Amino acid sequence: MMGMYAVQIIALAAIVYLLVRIINDYRRGRIDWYGFVSWLMIFGIFAVIAVFPVRISLEIKGLLGLGRGLDALFVVSIGLIFLLMFQLYVEIDRTKREITELTRKVAIELEEINERLKKLEER
Repeated sequence: MMGMYAVQIIALAAIVYLLVRIINDYRRGRIDWYGFVSWLMIFGIFAVIAVFPVRISLEIKGLLGLGRGLDALFVVSIGLIFLLMFQLYVEIDRTKREITELTRKVAIELEEINERLKKLEER
């Protein structure tokens, strides 16, 4: 491998910083095991691409049958972005449903508490 370009070194430094943040967030309980492993895999893939960008792009180009290696990286990147967006959409939708369900339960319990208070006041 030839010397690394400045952009590769910057990318690796950013990846190391993000890995440290993810590890700290996991230790503090801000993310669960699934999120921790998912981010580790994603940043690991980014690190490999940062170290071997030409080799990776040529491999992807050969697999997808595209003209240039850079085109292959863009196609794969766009696909991964859409995958992440879909995953975020599913998570947000699930969270909205949970909030709606919790709101209903709280409203029902609050109504029951109010009814009990009225009965107690009548006595």
